[in-house]
Amino acid sequence: VRSPEHAHSIRLDGDIILGGLFPVHARGERGVPCGELKKEKGIHRLEAMLFAIDLINKDPDLLPNVTLGARVLDTCSRDTYALEQSLTFVQALIERDGSDVRCANGDPPIFAKPDKVVGVIGAAASSVSIMVANILRLFKIPQVSYASTAPELSDNVRYDFFSRVVPPDSYQAQAMMDIVTAMGWNYVSTLASEGNYGESGVEAFIHISRESGGVCIAQSVKVPREPRPGEFDKTIQRLMETPNARAVIMFANEDDIRRILDAAKRNNQSGHFLWVGSDSWGSKISPVVGQEKAAEGAITILPKRASVDAFDRYFRSRSLSNNRRNVWFAEFWEENFGCKLGMHGKKPGSPKKCTGLEKVGRDSTYEQEGKVQFVMDAVYAVAHALHRMHRDRCSGPGLCAAMANMDGKELLSFIRAVNFNGSAGTPVTFNENGDAPGRYDIFQYQINNQSTTEYKVIGQWTNQLHLNMEALQWASGDWSLPGSVCSLPCRTGERKKVVKGAPCCWHCERCEGYHFQASQFTCELCSYEQRPDHNRTGCQPIPIIKLEWSSPWAVVPVFISVLGIIATTFVILTFVRHNDTPIVRAAGREMSYVLLTGIFLCYVITFPMIAAPDVVVCSFRRIFLGLGMCFSNAALLTKTNRIHRIFEQGKKAVTAPRFISPTSQLFITFFLISLQLLGVLIWFAADPPHTFVDFGEQRTQDPERARGVLKCDISDLSLICSLGYSILLMVTCTVYAIKTRGVPETFNEAKPIGFTMYTTCIIWLAFIPIFFGTAQSAERMYIQTATLTVSLSLSASVSLGMLYMPKVYTILLHPELNVPKRKRSFKAIVTVATMTSKLSQLAAERPNGEVKTELCEGVEPTVSSTKTTYVSYTNHAI
Repeated sequence: VRSPEHAHSIRLDGDIILGGLFPVHARGERGVPCGELKKEKGIHRLEAMLFAIDLINKDPDLLPNVTLGARVLDTCSRDTYALEQSLTFVQALIERDGSDVRCANGDPPIFAKPDKVVGVIGAAASSVSIMVANILRLFKIPQVSYASTAPELSDNVRYDFFSRVVPPDSYQAQAMMDIVTAMGWNYVSTLASEGNYGESGVEAFIHISRESGGVCIAQSVKVPREPRPGEFDKTIQRLMETPNARAVIMFANEDDIRRILDAAKRNNQSGHFLWVGSDSWGSKISPVVGQEKAAEGAITILPKRASVDAFDRYFRSRSLSNNRRNVWFAEFWEENFGCKLGMHGKKPGSPKKCTGLEKVGRDSTYEQEGKVQFVMDAVYAVAHALHRMHRDRCSGPGLCAAMANMDGKELLSFIRAVNFNGSAGTPVTFNENGDAPGRYDIFQYQINNQSTTEYKVIGQWTNQLHLNMEALQWASGDWSLPGSVCSLPCRTGERKKVVKGAPCCWHCERCEGYHFQASQFTCELCSYEQRPDHNRTGCQPIPIIKLEWSSPWAVVPVFISVLGIIATTFVILTFVRHNDTPIVRAAGREMSYVLLTGIFLCYVITFPMIAAPDVVVCSFRRIFLGLGMCFSNAALLTKTNRIHRIFEQGKKAVTAPRFISPTSQLFITFFLISLQLLGVLIWFAADPPHTFVDFGEQRTQDPERARGVLKCDISDLSLICSLGYSILLMVTCTVYAIKTRGVPETFNEAKPIGFTMYTTCIIWLAFIPIFFGTAQSAERMYIQTATLTVSLSLSASVSLGMLYMPKVYTILLHPELNVPKRKRSFKAIVTVATMTSKLSQLAAERPNGEVKTELCEGVEPTVSSTKTTYVSYTNHAI
């Protein structure tokens, strides 16, 4: 007969005793330590330990001739009660002081020696294991748990004698983090039941999320141990404060899971939340019954396990008669079969009495509890460690003296070193912290088309995630992956502007202008010769353009130039053909050909100005840009200067001025032209011609319209310098034209030259504001090139039209006028000029006709003629 103190513990004799801690009963209420019996979590697990010990004791290869015994205690799912119970395990190690105790007859007392427990299997709840581990480590008793998953138990300093055959929740938290990452979720909430399991699990998840940096916690909600009415509705409302965080990471007990799902259903939020449940949810039916729609799509995690068939056969064969060693089996019998055993039955008011012939699995439902495998693995882990220790310490079979007084620290080192295939065929090993490797099955709660529900295996986690994304289903027939993100991903070409304090929340800002998206968070400026590509994820070269021949800006100048070249060539050919006729000779043949060459060059420059720039084209532009005008203006300046000098000299004396012969004229002209060529030569030496691409000219605000302009290295300043000399000649020539405006109109085209210079000045005065006024225009290159070429062509056309077309007209259409005239003396010509000037002075003082009659008295009658007479100084005798 058992003594009363052992009425609620199981004791199996053996050479080596193992302790066992199981939640046979639930936590009691109102001060009562123990509540109702736990059939699966208590009895199944307890029987698994007894079954494992039986198997080991029968195994000839494992601990031969050594019998394992057990001392199994009930924790009643309460840490403080478990601590009281576990003092039983350390009694043998506490030395009793008998010096003050004497028997009635004076003999020293005899103490019954308690069993020495070498190792403890348990406990189930993490809070219980933590409490018990604190006392067992003091007495160096190794502890192997089958169900405690709290991450803090991995601390090998505080819980150095604790090991477990289940993976810690930190692995579970890592697996859940990997699931969240695989789903593309980065904004989640957490929900924990108050207590060690829930809070440690969530803490581990938050810690991993901070380390990874890819997932943000929107809210961390805690369910109190004793929730008030409406607490779960408030929890749902709080979770809805961050509606974008649809995914909820749950480390909660099954009662809290059930009530949370119920609250979600009540608040019409079924289908909103994406639940990710820990192993406390696993593949259990109880949390989801009646609220399937609220739980649909939930992803849950469970340590990988398998049913042990041998245990099923063992447990089904248990009966009241063959299982007397289990002191709680009678209570289980009543609970399991719903009957009453005799007068002392624990179940009052039962409708029937137990016959004792009931059979587990036949007269009651039976399904092996999930942790049976781990209980057996824990027992086997200690057995294998003892076997290795026995082999090292003892020479033969049976328990030797070296093993009789076992060192717990030594046994711990053997436990940590075990490596064997467990009851489900999976390897059992421990790391340096005493943790088992993480192996999880991942489930999703799905409702199929027939409205039947199931937990479908969608993957597993063994240090890394293996997920079958195609097996996921979120609502009936919905395979699209839902989101749980704070902010939607930015489109290409947009950077993330992160909200302070929430790295997963951001605003999207487009990379504007010439910036491209260099990274998720930055926009960078493209290099000067590049622009962003279409997606703004990189840069591409800005297209390079040049003035095309087909452009209207080129067609018009080319058309004018071609007409001018044809006209100039026609005039030159006419003059060459009639080279010795009076009109050609009177015009000054040498200077005419120089002037016509300049006009021809003014037309020709259009072609290199429009041609695609290269070194040769740029060289031609430099040489001919000012050369045509220089030829023309140098020739005209020489002519006007000559006329001015002749008439100025004529006022003083009858002798002719120096340097008025054709040779002198050509020398002066070519001297003036050589200054232009010398400037160009210096320019070539100082800065050899080359091309460059101007990216600033058409750098529009819209990069799509940006263009690089291929140009010669002729800046606006260089252009002004090149044309400036010619313009200076033109202005000087105009001054002389004004001074000689009073000479007879027949003398060396003085008046046509004057009109030519006035018109040319007007053209170039118009050119300057057009050319420089369009410097900021997008069409700058086209406008400036067209303006310059047209201005050159127009000034050439004016010279050609006013100086040579009348002569060509006369030569070709009125040859009768192209005859020699009477030669006149230098004196006569000067007299005519003097009379003309007097006429202009007195015109305002005298009535009409008076001046003419007065002046005509001293003039030869033959001087005035109705016909135009071409007079050149070269044709007159001096």
